[in-house]
Amino acid sequence: MQKITLLVSILFLTVSCGVKTTQSLLSDGDYDGAINRAVEALKTKKDSKGKQDYVYLLEEAFAKAKDRDLRNLEMMEKEKNPANLERIYKTYIQLDNRQEKIRPLLPLQLLKQGKPAQFPFDNYSDQIVNSKNALSKYLYDNAQVLLKSPNKLNARKAFDDLSYVESINPNYKNAKKLMLDAEFKGTDFVNVYATNETNMIIPKQLQNDLLDISTYGLDDKWTVYHSVKQKNISYDYGLIVNFREISISPEQIKEKEFIKEKQVKDGVRTLTDSRGNPVKDSLGRPVKVDNFKTLKINIYEFRQFKACQVTAKVDYVDLKSNQLLQSFPVASEYIFENIYSTYRGDRNACDESYLGYFNKRAVPFPNNEQMVFDTGEDLKAKLKNIIVRNRFRS
Repeated sequence: MQKITLLVSILFLTVSCGVKTTQSLLSDGDYDGAINRAVEALKTKKDSKGKQDYVYLLEEAFAKAKDRDLRNLEMMEKEKNPANLERIYKTYIQLDNRQEKIRPLLPLQLLKQGKPAQFPFDNYSDQIVNSKNALSKYLYDNAQVLLKSPNKLNARKAFDDLSYVESINPNYKNAKKLMLDAEFKGTDFVNVYATNETNMIIPKQLQNDLLDISTYGLDDKWTVYHSVKQKNISYDYGLIVNFREISISPEQIKEKEFIKEKQVKDGVRTLTDSRGNPVKDSLGRPVKVDNFKTLKINIYEFRQFKACQVTAKVDYVDLKSNQLLQSFPVASEYIFENIYSTYRGDRNACDESYLGYFNKRAVPFPNNEQMVFDTGEDLKAKLKNIIVRNRFRS
């Protein structure tokens, strides 16, 4: 009985809190918030006495929300301000959606009065269609005006308006075609190319890979990068990678020799005193101790080394005014290193972590072109980081 009483008490408190929250929303003028709470509560056991408060609150919130929306519509339609067309359309949609949210729950009974709760529904289909068409025409006409301007921001505004028209009124006139025009006119086109100010020939493969913007994932909604100029496109900006210096060290092989020693256990022996006599324990038995021996190895280590450094400067240029907007220095380094060793002696004297070098051998040094290309992998990552952090914006 105590458990049942506790469960009933918890259920009562939960319902009471839900009702109070719904009442608070209603008092604050958040009628749709109150409707949502009441509808959620009435999805189960809607005809039970414990849900009656929600029925009353839903009836009141619906009436007040509808009255507010109709009064707002009356005022906006009297004003005849085109700026209100979207709000008018959305208000009719709201009126209709509100009805559809409640419809599955009907009928809802007022148990004390012995009658159903009142939810006067209206058919808003004509108003929705008319307001949608009026809004579509307004946005479409406005987009046509915006597209006559050379300003890219106007083209982007036209694109957004036409996109909205297409979402609420698919295939409206030639909105799709105008969207493509707006997208093209609103896009910043960036030409990416490289210049070589060094005394070295830069591998063609490196230039192609470095300027392969498609691998960078940089294009966004209003910026497109091209490493190869395309016909019929007037480029707005240039992104120029100026190679300033390429330094490649000579091929080096450094050799060093060192000795390692290690004490290892080698069985046991009888402990002797200073005179060479066996030491015995209290029972007269010889004392045995670990016997150690020294392992020794001479290691001859060889280190192949070659380094490449590439320094560059990334310039952002406004191609319309031919002005330098920003410059960013960038540098990368690639190091080729190979360590291998030979030995004389007992390899067990070495640390286990070093043993791998005995299995390695000398390898051919990469040529200068390959060194520059390998350096370019890091350079490419840094270039991408510069572009991501410093977007072109009209």
